[in-house]
Formats: sequence, structure tokens, C-alpha cells
Amino acid sequence: MTGLNITREQMIQLLNEDLAGEYQAIIAYTVYSQVLKGAAYTDIARELEAHAGEELAHAIKIAKQIDYLGGMPCVTPKPVKTSNDPVEMLRADLENERKTVGRYRERIRQAEAMGEFALSETLRAIILQEQDHEIDLSAALDINVPPAIKPAEHNGRSHLKGNHASRR
Repeated sequence: MTGLNITREQMIQLLNEDLAGEYQAIIAYTVYSQVLKGAAYTDIARELEAHAGEELAHAIKIAKQIDYLGGMPCVTPKPVKTSNDPVEMLRADLENERKTVGRYRERIRQAEAMGEFALSETLRAIILQEQDHEIDLSAALDINVPPAIKPAEHNGRSHLKGNHASRR
């Protein structure tokens, strides 16, 4: 279902998968912002707390689009990865953001092919914030922002292991 010519029902299903990802992000950012400890993580913990609110706004926008298309927004989040290792938590967040940006890029193409231009504009606004989240997380990890994951690459494997390229 990653082609451009999809039905309204298929778009609703895809948007519900995206909505489950937004719920996941809300939960992850809420938890991570509270459990990151130490002076090195004070600023990023505050930033993650702000990210949680932004992800909630994304979820509301996606739910509104699902309703507009005639669907029922889902209520179950994707699983949230937890860890006692702050770097592992930040890497999990970054991996999720990369997947999200890749999915929304594809969703924009699909929405435009359907003539759903308001949906594509809504998703463009969300991508702006998702990419800001990638920048914040990459800075916290002291790495360059990795490229977005293409939808076909959503296989659960981390593409970040060993990526310690220093930032400029």
C-alpha cells in the first residue's frame, strides 16, 4: 500500500498507523523527559517535554484528517521502547522520528495523487516539526542528522547503531 494510487479507505488505514506512531511518540517523550537524569541531559529533557506537546498536536491533526475522510481514529499506540540508558532512549526517539518523516513524505505524495491537498499541507506542517525533533535529538547524541527512512525500510532494525559521526 505504499503506491501513489490508493483508495480513501487505504489512506484512512495508513493514517491510523501514523496516528498510532504519534501516540507512541507522546508516550515516549513524556516518559523519557522525566527519567533522563544528570546535568548532561537537563536541557534535552526539557526539550523532550516540549516535543510531547507537539506530538499531541500532530495526533489531533491526523485524527481530524481521518475523521474528515470518513474513518475512525485508532486508540492504540505503537509499542514504546524503554531503557535505563539515556543514549539508547534518545536513539530510539531519533529512529522513530526518521521513520515518521519517511512515512509522511510518502503520505504527502499519496494525498496529492488523491487530490487531498489539505491533507498534504497538514502533513507538510507536521514534517517541519518532526525534522526539528530529529535535529534536537541528533544534537543531543552529537551526531549528524541521518537521512529519512524510506517506507520500505520500516522493518524494525535500527539504522543508527554505530553512527557516531561528529556534528559540525
